[in-house]
Amino acid sequence: MKKKVLIIGAGGFIGGFIADESLRRGFDTWAGVRPSTSREFLADDSLKFVSLDYEDADKMACQLRDALPEGEKWDWIVYNLGATKCANFADFNRINYIYLQNTVSALRKSGMLPERFLFMSSLSAVGPGDEKNYSPLTSSSIPQPNTRYGVSKIKAETFLETCPDVAWTVFRPTGVYGPHEKDYLMMIKCIDGHCDFGVGYRRQMLTFIYVRDLASAVFDALAVPETLRRKYIISEPRAYTQSEFRKIVARALGRRFVIPVRLPLWAAYIASVVSEKYGVAKMKASTLNRDKFKIMKQRNWNCDVSDAVRDFNFTARYPLEKSIQERRRVVSSLEKVPRLVVAAILLLVLPVFQMPGLLAAAPAAIPFVRVLLWVYPFYIAVAAYLAYVCYRTRPLVSWILMALMLLTHLAMWHLVYSDLKM
Repeated sequence: MKKKVLIIGAGGFIGGFIADESLRRGFDTWAGVRPSTSREFLADDSLKFVSLDYEDADKMACQLRDALPEGEKWDWIVYNLGATKCANFADFNRINYIYLQNTVSALRKSGMLPERFLFMSSLSAVGPGDEKNYSPLTSSSIPQPNTRYGVSKIKAETFLETCPDVAWTVFRPTGVYGPHEKDYLMMIKCIDGHCDFGVGYRRQMLTFIYVRDLASAVFDALAVPETLRRKYIISEPRAYTQSEFRKIVARALGRRFVIPVRLPLWAAYIASVVSEKYGVAKMKASTLNRDKFKIMKQRNWNCDVSDAVRDFNFTARYPLEKSIQERRRVVSSLEKVPRLVVAAILLLVLPVFQMPGLLAAAPAAIPFVRVLLWVYPFYIAVAAYLAYVCYRTRPLVSWILMALMLLTHLAMWHLVYSDLKM
């Protein structure tokens, strides 16, 4: 008899691929979604839907009972519901933790606890790794999450551990990328524009998992008893430096030269705070925020996946270079930058041509002013280039860079023409 599978949170990027993989394996598949959830990537006619109210456990219990004939239940449930960015940080706790509690409560009340329950957590639940010797994170690493997102995930994991009647398995995937995903696509598009944007100057080890490999691992793990009440890190079994990632993407896209640009951590932090406040003002979650800054700041994402290989023969069939080749179709010709934005960038570059006059007027008693003036045009040139490149993928970053250019002009004029004294 075919397995009945319910995927809670199927409308998201990862959830859609889990649903596809379930159908591909011949399972009867239900997608648990909100009424407002987009079904753009859930178009298969074989897919069944159940609308769920995660705020109300009693109502959800009724919805679950109504979705199946009396006496039946799902064999496997994949819980993929979660928020990775929120305008209000309290929503992390509500969506990633409280909703899981409500779901388990609803399953109990409806008498529909499954044979197996897989919870999709995150590597952020573990927190920063060893940034001195770069030893890999393992499933037995002591969790020390340093982001609100990571804390909400480890709370959800801990809750499951207190549920003896739930046959759970926890996945902690590293950075997931693939079709329909946006954050890594932005990185790829920047490299396509001959610019590799990074944060910090210390070596950073990056790990990735292609979404199809993650979806396949879900059902491989559910099919074997060895994974019961165990936690697994899911990642391609190797790490990449930023330079290696840049070269792989550039080679796949046919880019012969890419300029690596590194922002100091303090500048990235300022940008994240500004972006976060802008998102709060607009009542919209911002991709760049203080939580995201802590993730970008982390230097060691190296992972040990040997337990997943041992227990359910986990294999990454799509290593980074192979999957980037597949992604090449997505990185099509980019939209042109609006003329108004180009004009604004050019206007912000023009004040640099006053540099000879600024040098002549610079106070000789303050040597560091002349040093800053020599650095000034190079900074403006790099900022202008980045503002142009970023606009097509991250317009907010572009406007932040333009604002910094204006502030730099004002700072240089103030240093030269003020009565500043040592």
